[in-house]
Amino acid sequence: MENMPITPKGLRFVLIGVIVMVCGYVLLAGGGVKDPEVFNYAMFDFRRLVAAPIVILCGVVIIIAGIMNRPSATDKQEE
Repeated sequence: MENMPITPKGLRFVLIGVIVMVCGYVLLAGGGVKDPEVFNYAMFDFRRLVAAPIVILCGVVIIIAGIMNRPSATDKQEE
């Protein structure tokens, strides 16, 4: 594990970030209609326009933090 570029703690952050991003994409999904002549205002609600992109961006930030996390002296002692 000494030559691994990402620490186990960082890997956990990356996995948590991926889970958060998947939750954001789930919030973004839906809102389709079967009849193309009917306009569906549900496409433009708060969940799809604001909440889902914020959740996805939070997941990206968590992944970046997990990758950029520098191991401390206590992390090296745990291994």
